[in-house]
Amino acid sequence: MLSIARDKPAVRGSKRPSGAARKVLVADVGGTHVKLLVTGENEPRKFVSGPGLTPQLMMPEIKRLISDWDHGAVSMGYPGPVRDGRPVSDPANLGKGWVGFDFEAAFGRPVKIINDAAMQALGSYRSGKMLFLGLGTGLGAAMIVDGIVEPMELGRLPYKKGTYEDYVGLRGLERNGKKRWRQDVEDVVARLIAALQPTDTVIGGGNARKLKELPPYCRAGSNANAFLGGFRLWETPCASNLGAKKPRVSGSNE
Repeated sequence: MLSIARDKPAVRGSKRPSGAARKVLVADVGGTHVKLLVTGENEPRKFVSGPGLTPQLMMPEIKRLISDWDHGAVSMGYPGPVRDGRPVSDPANLGKGWVGFDFEAAFGRPVKIINDAAMQALGSYRSGKMLFLGLGTGLGAAMIVDGIVEPMELGRLPYKKGTYEDYVGLRGLERNGKKRWRQDVEDVVARLIAALQPTDTVIGGGNARKLKELPPYCRAGSNANAFLGGFRLWETPCASNLGAKKPRVSGSNE
């Protein structure tokens, strides 16, 4: 469960930046690209990731791309489960070595790490009970219920002859083609809405644009919301109006 609280930082050892150091670098780590944006800039920068990317390979490329960006803190969206601000397993679509890697030492800044779908959900949230589904290399998922954020590994649930992710992720799109993939997306979304009963469902991720139309009862997300979610991780609870309640990021599963 995630929360942002006044008396408790979201990630071990992370202190809220102050003064000129309030600029936040957001690193959205995905299965195909790592995307970067810093407070005050409008154009993200990115580089190709892929199955061979390790944190040791990623960090020099990030530092090269952001060499002219001043920042005092980092938010990182991680494509896998995160607990106590740390990755607990290597991503399915990237290389090895993420678990135990010291990102604060590598960045030289305070770092908050959150599941990538949860970070985009934070940027998409308005109010109530929101389900976020990210159609990308895999299937990202998170829920926010009255401001409490919960990352979810729904893509691993069994479906047909595999998992949800096998059919609505990139593998399913490439294997079955757009027409069948769109049908599977609509079916999977309908099943999850029926099971979880959200009042608001957001479809995001890079492959959402390949849908002819959104499934019923859904609204479109935006990849830019991942950056907004990363900035919100460092905001005070009253820093912005996110609807009925501001999402909180705390607890043991970030």
